[in-house]
Amino acid sequence: MTTSAPGTKWSPAQVRTAHLAIATAFAVHGAVQGTFATRIPWIKDHLGLSAGALGIALVCPAVGSMLTMPLAGRLMHKLGSRTALRLLLGLWCAALALPALAPGLPWLCLSLLVFGGSAGMADVVMNALGVAVEEHKGKSIMSGLHGMWSAGTLTGAAIGVPAAHAGLDGRVHLGVVAGVLVVTAVLVCARVPDLHPAADEDAPPRFALPPRTALVIGAIGFCGVFAEGGSADWCAVYLRDIANASPAVAALAYTAFSCTMATARLLGDFAVRRLGAVSAIRTGGVVATAGGLLVVLSHAPAPAIAGFALIGVGISVVVPLCFAAAGRSGPNPSQAIAGVATVTYTSGLIAPAAIGGIAGASSLTVSFGLVTALTLGLVLGAGVVRPAAVKVAGSPAPARVAAD
Repeated sequence: MTTSAPGTKWSPAQVRTAHLAIATAFAVHGAVQGTFATRIPWIKDHLGLSAGALGIALVCPAVGSMLTMPLAGRLMHKLGSRTALRLLLGLWCAALALPALAPGLPWLCLSLLVFGGSAGMADVVMNALGVAVEEHKGKSIMSGLHGMWSAGTLTGAAIGVPAAHAGLDGRVHLGVVAGVLVVTAVLVCARVPDLHPAADEDAPPRFALPPRTALVIGAIGFCGVFAEGGSADWCAVYLRDIANASPAVAALAYTAFSCTMATARLLGDFAVRRLGAVSAIRTGGVVATAGGLLVVLSHAPAPAIAGFALIGVGISVVVPLCFAAAGRSGPNPSQAIAGVATVTYTSGLIAPAAIGGIAGASSLTVSFGLVTALTLGLVLGAGVVRPAAVKVAGSPAPARVAAD
């Protein structure tokens, strides 16, 4: 690796290589999540867990992520982004094998804390790198990067489902996939760009609280992720209980939601380039709100499934554009991205429980009325991702990038 002087412009070949490498890193990160999701039932049966005990365990990854993401900026400052991502993405891939090896609930919770912690920190570094590549490319790529993450989850699930159906031992399945993904991560990270701080830039705190700008941007991300988490976890239940769908038809709601969101993310950069970030989020908010209204007013499977599909399309670009806005919001992009990620992870953590609590007190229809109100918030608050609204006047360049 050779290190260029600060501010050196990348060649087109370097930009292409960096873009391909970070896109692959996003896909690897997603593949871990998709693989793990398919073996949760095996882990439950293997350990003899009740539904409540499993629910407690599945909170641990989000808790681990929220606790460790504020550390990512310091780690990037100390090691550089390439080494940090190689370490964290490799750890996230290796941690895939841990839950299946846990002998009981306490060890499962501990393994999932490590699992989530490595996932969150790797997520921050990946998004900081994505913002840097986007700046050099000169056009939006963040939605496509998150689309690659979604594609990775679908790939992991596509491999995991037949493995589960065949009765393959979870320890073998997760162990083998973890090994393959660790090797892939190490090879991919050798080609990502290496961000280093400016010579006069102070090291961030070891545990940095989110800056104010990140909290403002994170509020929009909160709305999008709440709609995403609530729809993903409750759409099938809504189809069964409210729209009177059969279990097979109810499952189509999640398929429609996840596939449309992944496709919209992969294509979302075209919309961002044409409309701009603010208009893209506002347009998505209108689409998602229309989908939410369709869900709330539906008492038949077909319109409800269409409504969830529209929600998936509408919220697809929200999180990528929030991360991109955070990366432009000040002198420490990794700290701002960590702040936005913490807020959005919190939203994803509380959304399923909040919808369940509201449904218990009233009905699922009222719960998705709240989801619809939050998607309307995307329309009203999209202006916070406008570059002029998040850029700190006179601030130094967010990072120095060393090109290969």
